[in-house]
Amino acid sequence: MQKICLNCSCNRHWQQSCHSGRELRAGYEICLRNKANASNLKNFLSAVRLAHQGTDIGALPLSALVPAKTSEVEKPKTKMIITSRRDYPLTKSFPYSLEHLQASYCKLARIDMRVLCLKKLRKLDLSHNHIKQLPATIGDLICLQELNLHNNHLESFSVALCNSTLQKSLQFLDLSQNKIKALPIQFCQLQELVNLKLDDNELIRLPFKMGQLGHLRFLSAARNKLPFLPSDFRKLSLENLDLFGNPFEQSNPLVPSIQLKIPLTLLECAARATVNYRIPYGCHLLPSHLCEDLQVAKTCQCGSACLSSFIQITVTMNLHHVAHTVVLVDNMGGTEAPVICYFCSLDCYSQFLDRWFLLRRRKVGEFLLPSLHHTSLLTVHLRL
Repeated sequence: MQKICLNCSCNRHWQQSCHSGRELRAGYEICLRNKANASNLKNFLSAVRLAHQGTDIGALPLSALVPAKTSEVEKPKTKMIITSRRDYPLTKSFPYSLEHLQASYCKLARIDMRVLCLKKLRKLDLSHNHIKQLPATIGDLICLQELNLHNNHLESFSVALCNSTLQKSLQFLDLSQNKIKALPIQFCQLQELVNLKLDDNELIRLPFKMGQLGHLRFLSAARNKLPFLPSDFRKLSLENLDLFGNPFEQSNPLVPSIQLKIPLTLLECAARATVNYRIPYGCHLLPSHLCEDLQVAKTCQCGSACLSSFIQITVTMNLHHVAHTVVLVDNMGGTEAPVICYFCSLDCYSQFLDRWFLLRRRKVGEFLLPSLHHTSLLTVHLRL
């Protein structure tokens, strides 16, 4: 059922004109505003009262009622931009019809709970504030496509948000210029993301399963503290990539980090089999910590999984392999960065080294052949 909504002085006229407001409330939706002409309002209320009493429509005083012009009808407000604390509404509520809300430079320390009630929001811009934490209820904004949190005081992005309805709606996320050191593994469940900005944070690593962001086309994580990129980074297909100003380590495949345990433990064997054969599992079957370990299982170059027993190295990757346009990673004009590689056994690592040495010999040969050719020509010229 729908209800009647009357404001201020309208209530007085309504009480004088209607004898059974409760019955009327069940059948109609009438919204009257204070801007209404008092005379026309009285005629209207009189007509409503008579109609409710069963008076014939021909006898109703409708002649004085003039339909409102299109220009006089107030359209639902869908966009609101606030760029100063002075203009921020402290007592009035936000229009529920809002689809785009910007509240920047308002010195907000937290997200207003009134904003979280705007279920039609598609674009929310809270940049240039002092927000330290994001409430999980942001995930209840089922239509939210763009979220801008640039230049705040955020230190994390919660797992609850990663598991919320944002998985199906969020396409643009700006977390740049905050204090975030790491993103949760579940972050890569936001699989509708197209544009992700992580610049000017304190990131020491990118999400482990980065390759799951299949729709991602624009990624910027400049000026962080990244020493290398995750193995899954190879699976991305980007249009634009910016990793400038990160302290990338020098890769050296000949200096591996060996965490291989021989023979493999029963837990390692069972975990590898679970992932390799895609055996269903869940917290109703396994302890939660084992489920979490299985979610971050590493993948060897051979395609097999490994959990806690592996060999790890970093190799150099040209970023043009994953992005059409690449911003230089340093002032030297480089477009390469180290990427982690995992191996499930000594055999897999040995096979990799064989291929790596063969490739290096070919590169050295391609470099030396022109030099040798030039030297031979110079010798012949001197003899002549």
